[in-house]
Amino acid sequence: MNNLTQAQKAETLRKLHHGPKVLALPNVWDVVSARIVEDLGYPAIATSSAAMAFSLGYPDGQRISRDEMLAAVERIARAVRVPVTADCESGYGKTPEEIADFTRALVASGAVGLNFEDVTGDDESTHVDLGLQVKKIRAIRETSAALGMPLVINARTDIYLMPIGPEATRFERTVERLRAYREAGADCLFVPGLSDRETIARLVKAVNGPVNILASQGSPSLKELQELGVARVSAGSSAMRAALGAFQRVAKDWLALGSYDSLLQCTIPYGQLNEMMARKAADAASGR
Repeated sequence: MNNLTQAQKAETLRKLHHGPKVLALPNVWDVVSARIVEDLGYPAIATSSAAMAFSLGYPDGQRISRDEMLAAVERIARAVRVPVTADCESGYGKTPEEIADFTRALVASGAVGLNFEDVTGDDESTHVDLGLQVKKIRAIRETSAALGMPLVINARTDIYLMPIGPEATRFERTVERLRAYREAGADCLFVPGLSDRETIARLVKAVNGPVNILASQGSPSLKELQELGVARVSAGSSAMRAALGAFQRVAKDWLALGSYDSLLQCTIPYGQLNEMMARKAADAASGR
């Protein structure tokens, strides 16, 4: 992919956060899931770091290596025509310099955007200091801009998801971080773990930028989130876990019931799937 095309895709993705409709992204984990989403007409592809880690034999939480994650992202970016934004956890680096190096590698993978978290581990002790996180976001912004490929940064805080700190100050601390991330160059502001309609509405009004909500049990519908002013809604690893749940049901039925019924309920026809992948292989061979 030439740099101009990649930059154009980044701008397309950036504009999708300001459209009349909410940007709904059922996160993918491999080439075939990405191709299915593209064929359904979604304007962009977003990966799930947890789902990709699971598919490659790792637990979530930045256990997968940087190189393995980027190799998987590159396979997806090369397999589809629409913009790809990659869930990159906390960037596989601790310093702004390491994040800058990661940014160069991410641009080389063909991705045009990224999710960037402010925790580096499994508990709140790994919550990155606000000042350092701002420097890291600036490193992403400045490094990718210098490459002529300004990445679309979806800056995430895990204050609600983990959760982190006293509940009484959770909203104010979230707003403080998101405002700082936006000022540092973030294009979108991601708050997983938040599902309360009233709090989402307050947050959208309080921050100066597009807000991303993670779909979860109890979340408002896509239509309701759009009415609240939410710009982007992600599935995270839940789309992959739904697919695995279907497979688990098939396997259980074979073992317990000797039944094929569940195997036939949601199956994509072999010919349809094979044609999809053959078309993609032909596109790659022709450089399209």
